[in-house]
Amino acid sequence: MSYLSIEFGLIFVGFFAIYWAFRLLPKFQNILLLISSYLIVASYSFQFAVILFIYTCAIYFVSVMIAGSKHHAKRWLILGLVAAIINLALFKYFDFFRYELQSLCNYLNLSILIPVVTVLIPIGISFYTFHSVSYLVSIKKRELPVARFWDFALFLAFFPSLIAGPINRAKTFLPQIAVNQPRDILEPFRAFTLIILAVIKVYCLGGLISENWVTPIFSNPLEYSVIDLLVGLYAYAMQIYLNFSGYTDLVTGIALLLGFRLPINFNFPYLAFNLREFWDRWHISLSHWIRDYIYIPLGGSRCGFVRTQVNVMLAMLLSGLWHGAGINFIIWGACHGIGIVFLNILDRFIGRGWITQRSPTVARLLSWHYICFTWLFFCCESFTDALDYLYALCHNFTVDSHYIGAFISIGIVFFIYPICKNIPTWSAVQFSKINSVYLPVFFILILWLTIYLAPSGVPNFIYANF
Repeated sequence: MSYLSIEFGLIFVGFFAIYWAFRLLPKFQNILLLISSYLIVASYSFQFAVILFIYTCAIYFVSVMIAGSKHHAKRWLILGLVAAIINLALFKYFDFFRYELQSLCNYLNLSILIPVVTVLIPIGISFYTFHSVSYLVSIKKRELPVARFWDFALFLAFFPSLIAGPINRAKTFLPQIAVNQPRDILEPFRAFTLIILAVIKVYCLGGLISENWVTPIFSNPLEYSVIDLLVGLYAYAMQIYLNFSGYTDLVTGIALLLGFRLPINFNFPYLAFNLREFWDRWHISLSHWIRDYIYIPLGGSRCGFVRTQVNVMLAMLLSGLWHGAGINFIIWGACHGIGIVFLNILDRFIGRGWITQRSPTVARLLSWHYICFTWLFFCCESFTDALDYLYALCHNFTVDSHYIGAFISIGIVFFIYPICKNIPTWSAVQFSKINSVYLPVFFILILWLTIYLAPSGVPNFIYANF
């Protein structure tokens, strides 16, 4: 069930009323949240809910053993991390690696037949795996006591952040679950603003961009000119940002209405002057997770300049692989890794921020175009499709352009983008000035108008696939 569907909206209104009817009983509210979260998972597949529950029991057992062991806590931690990684790999990467291993066996003339098994990827598995790793590490570091089982189960299954994040840290989110005092709705005007922005971003703007530019151009790139192909890349960069940041806005707003705070996940990433800054602004909960649980354990920047660049490449390759089991995602991660390594080399030999200090606009333009280039591999379904797009981009130098107006419009948007930075805060202030009696009517009117202008159908969340 899509969180943008009319059905979910109506169900959530009813759930919201029941949930806050038990405001004085936060433990009972947790039970309602846990049941609703599992029902949402089961709406995709009952098996997914069973897998999540079994995984929750296994990780919780390991956490108890870590907390209760003085001499073998590290071994239990390693066991838990290995189990989490194997579980994720089996469900998410079995088909990809089966194909590659079978090709290798055939090339080596080995008479080994790796069985074909249809594996469905459980919804949210990447995110609850990351949540569990955060929990186990926090238990090992004694940052947290062992949570109550049902609190931990809710931490992994919390429906606003289960499908596509953001990634919650155990030490900041579990205390929000384990409260004894009554909860309150947090920042209601900001919550409503985020929900409205989400619908506008995903339903209207993202849907229109996808329908008019991304889908037709990426479907057959060989038919389009270089200008049109650039429009396709720029448009996809805008679509994926609107889609993913819109999803984050939506679930953040929902969480605030339920009395929970989710971590900030986006901070105007296309204002970045370089790739490092981009990753400090884009999918922040993931980039910080990779930094803390992959890059730093590999040695971070503590082992010399060359080793640091190796660690950067490994972290970004794993980031690409996390997004999907395919060569295109690995190439996408490699492109970002190479870009950051190149930036580090420039910083070392000509000075940090050399381009930005001389021309911030040039720095932004260079970063924007490199990021758009990498989105090519993210968007295309296969490596062959990406090569076709690249071939057309390097050869279709014609003056006949279908989307010259779109090209100019995107250029204008790029330069006025910094002005949009204060829109969420400004909107929340304006909503707070409206009489509370008229606010629901105003809210419904905006949503209806947005849906009316948007393409037909409920849009998918791109990151729900990862």
